[in-house]
Amino acid sequence: QVQLVESGGGSEQAGGSLRLSCAASGSTASIKVMGWYRQAQRDLVASINKDGSTNYADSVKGRFTISRDNAKNTVYLQMNSLKPEDTGAYYCNAAGVVAGAKWYPEVWGQGTLVTVSS
Repeated sequence: QVQLVESGGGSEQAGGSLRLSCAASGSTASIKVMGWYRQAQRDLVASINKDGSTNYADSVKGRFTISRDNAKNTVYLQMNSLKPEDTGAYYCNAAGVVAGAKWYPEVWGQGTLVTVSS
């Protein structure tokens, strides 16, 4: 069983910064793509492939930076210049997960709340 454990959410004022982390547990050998999605609609915020190539929503380009540590199967989202419209639940996603003798097409975290006040 693979689980994604998220941390780093919280409250911040506009213009401030937060850093989200998401670590995969359960003898995870490799993960093809890791990313962060926002709200119940699961809109993409940012994603990063195993080779380091990234993809960002237009609304966060230049403000958010996604990175990953393949050895730790962990993905990070550095959120700078926060805006009130960044408020929401952020969900970690891992796609193409190999763990033990199993392959998982997709795994989701439980979500972490980010609140940005003006």
